[in-house]
Amino acid sequence: MLALNNVEVMYDKVILVLKGLSLEVPDGRIVALLGANGAGKSTTLKAISGLLRTEEGEVTEGSVELDGVRLDRLDPSEIVRRGVFHVLEGRRVFEHLTVEENLLAGAHTRRDGGINGDLAAVYGYFPPLGERRSGTAGYLSGGEQQMLAIGRALMARPRLMLLDEPSLGLSPMLVEEIFRIIRRINQERGTTILLVEQNARAALGIAHHGFLMEGGRVVLEGPAETLRANEDVKEFYLGLTAVGEKRSYREVKHYKRRKRWLS
Repeated sequence: MLALNNVEVMYDKVILVLKGLSLEVPDGRIVALLGANGAGKSTTLKAISGLLRTEEGEVTEGSVELDGVRLDRLDPSEIVRRGVFHVLEGRRVFEHLTVEENLLAGAHTRRDGGINGDLAAVYGYFPPLGERRSGTAGYLSGGEQQMLAIGRALMARPRLMLLDEPSLGLSPMLVEEIFRIIRRINQERGTTILLVEQNARAALGIAHHGFLMEGGRVVLEGPAETLRANEDVKEFYLGLTAVGEKRSYREVKHYKRRKRWLS
């Protein structure tokens, strides 16, 4: 199990971003981390994967633990070897390499066999990648690059996959397809997934549990179905009124944000 215990994160020894954040991600589950821009979602993932140090950030209080082992004390390479793989926001594929070379790069920490079988499995999840395996990754569409980023993570055989905004910049049809495949990966491979998203509707559609962040803190949590039924979540994050209707532009522009969970 992944556990963040009262974590504080500071950048440049000045800017406090996470303010006593605590959450748990049980093995084999999909957990959604929701919130607006600036809530601290991406920083949370970087605190887990060890990438804070590349941005002059550090965990100054609390702990990040995987099965009782302190990840916040390890180098990013060691965290990857322990089965944690971070799919960064914005795809970040190696544009000058082929699709298959990108996928093989995801397996560079492995010392076991079975890489060809894993390639076949990735092409099974993402058929467009199989069709373009010899093509240069920089010429893929945005949706195909997102598939490639997730497929590259699968090549590491992660036990925990951190996904940062996989819906970013994709059409609604592609978002639906990507999220359907994420759920398949969880169900068929047992991969634990922590999913950061602004698209609350898509995330809560596949997650088992969700956490809602505001200002570097968790302000609401619960089973996904409970969050979907919560009136504040409906209004502020799903764009629905109390009776389940879509809000008009005028209502969205002029309503007063109650945020009862902060009162």
